[in-house]
Amino acid sequence: MLTFNVESWVAIAPGLAKEEDWKSWLLNRYPIAQSFEKDSLKQMPPLLRRRLNTLGKSAVEAVLALGVEEEECIPSVFSSRHGDTGLTLSLLEEMGRDEPMSPKGFSLAVHNAVAGLYTIFCKNTSNVTAISAVDDLVVNSLIESVGQLQTAERVLCVIYDMPLPELYRPYSSGPSFPYAIAVVLSRSQGESYLFEQVHSKPTGMESNSEVDSLDFLSLLTGVTSEMVSKSNGAAWVIKKAAH
Repeated sequence: MLTFNVESWVAIAPGLAKEEDWKSWLLNRYPIAQSFEKDSLKQMPPLLRRRLNTLGKSAVEAVLALGVEEEECIPSVFSSRHGDTGLTLSLLEEMGRDEPMSPKGFSLAVHNAVAGLYTIFCKNTSNVTAISAVDDLVVNSLIESVGQLQTAERVLCVIYDMPLPELYRPYSSGPSFPYAIAVVLSRSQGESYLFEQVHSKPTGMESNSEVDSLDFLSLLTGVTSEMVSKSNGAAWVIKKAAH
């Protein structure tokens, strides 16, 4: 059994930014827009801001809303399923037309590009890990983050995703709107959680990244007291610790 504390967290999606907003939406879900307002991330220099697409903007905006100060320089874990699939697809289309690949597009298509731009802006020189987890995004993100808590007092964990381009949707499920969840995990400060693998696999479980993340949000907001997910055929339970 693993234990960790959630010191603070922020989740954002188009039209949703506060805990009360998320709690209300989780209890009464309605369609969410596909993009954020154009005037987001005004605190970033335009040169950096222009390099972030919707996926990157959601991740960085969530971190900045969390208020992690640049001088803290805590280790961070950035997790998404595929990265910026829209950008990657545009590069493949350029190759298919025998056109030269955009150097800017290529540099931003690597999986750690968003984390890199965040650390440049915040001057964060601590360890940064970029995770690609097509399934079980929350479980894999927390396993890595809790592992890093063994040598750090606090760890920033950012889970973010966006809808796949139309071309890919027949072959893989994904979220219906862009979102990002930024969490500061701590050894000692904040709400305590238990994280353990269970031997009996609950029935009716399906691997769906959007559901996994929304279940995690339901847990963080207190809508539910535990969530169950699976990773590599094993079931994991995440729940608030008894006081």
